[in-house]
Amino acid sequence: MKKNKFSYARYGYIFSAPFVITFCVFTLYPVIYTAIIGFTDFAGLGRTTFNFLPNPLENFKLIINNITFQKALANTFLLWTMNFIPQILLALVLAAWFSGTLFKVKGQGFFKVVFYMPNIITAATVAILFGALFGYPMGPINDLVVRFGLADGPIQFMQQKWVARGVLAFIQFWMWYGYTMIVLISGILGLDPTMFESAGLDGATGWQKFRFITLPNLRPILIYTLITSLIGGLQMFDIPKLLVVQSGPDNATLTSSVFIYNQAFSGSYMYNRAAAASMIMFIIISIFSAIVFFLMRDRYAIRQRKLQKQAEKQKNIELKAEGGV
Repeated sequence: MKKNKFSYARYGYIFSAPFVITFCVFTLYPVIYTAIIGFTDFAGLGRTTFNFLPNPLENFKLIINNITFQKALANTFLLWTMNFIPQILLALVLAAWFSGTLFKVKGQGFFKVVFYMPNIITAATVAILFGALFGYPMGPINDLVVRFGLADGPIQFMQQKWVARGVLAFIQFWMWYGYTMIVLISGILGLDPTMFESAGLDGATGWQKFRFITLPNLRPILIYTLITSLIGGLQMFDIPKLLVVQSGPDNATLTSSVFIYNQAFSGSYMYNRAAAASMIMFIIISIFSAIVFFLMRDRYAIRQRKLQKQAEKQKNIELKAEGGV
């Protein structure tokens, strides 16, 4: 009897303990600590103590009213939009191409590896690569510009507002479209093939299958892709920091993460304001994630659940009425 009552649940706790401990030490504790010091006067190199401010929201107000932070936030959304729209469009096209039955692409594995490879290259390596390509006064791009007479002399590409933004957006697009493609392909391959076969028997074209079968059934995958891209895009740090010196002219490539880094580790080391900016970004990301979930919810499924609840409620009323009689 004791053997039959033996529980294996404890082994689940034992195996999950390393992750839980690591998460609490390296993620949960820093997040809580950051949230706390946002309400304090914690600033200055070498300082280890802090006091809570008389006005706890003072740091948050200063950050929200900071023109540089507003500029950084606008740049972050702009750069994310510039790279995500072509990224998701190309990833959808490639995913439909590789998973379709109409055109059999030879060497699919090779192309998938090639498209995904930029994602496994470190950001520092990519920054050095593109920094060398657009180098001033000597670099491959400048060499071509001068050689073909497109300009009188070398051009400082990274010191031109929209050129620098375009290069950063392209790098983010180039690094992540392969990953997005792989995720979408896995979602498409998980769909029931009989739906496509039935649609084909009914005379549906390839575009109609994609529009009315693939996209609606990919909604959970698209939500995941959009949310993860939004979170990653609003935390854009390494490429803008390493590629463009001093965030370019008029802080054209200054992102919110670079702003937070500058507040914490440059000048007067304003850890409290950096923490406040981090919490503001956390709130912004949470709000936009909730908006994405709301806009991309399955309205048909929600409507069906409401109808089912109404039917069950009506049935219960009828049963109570019969019991009363």
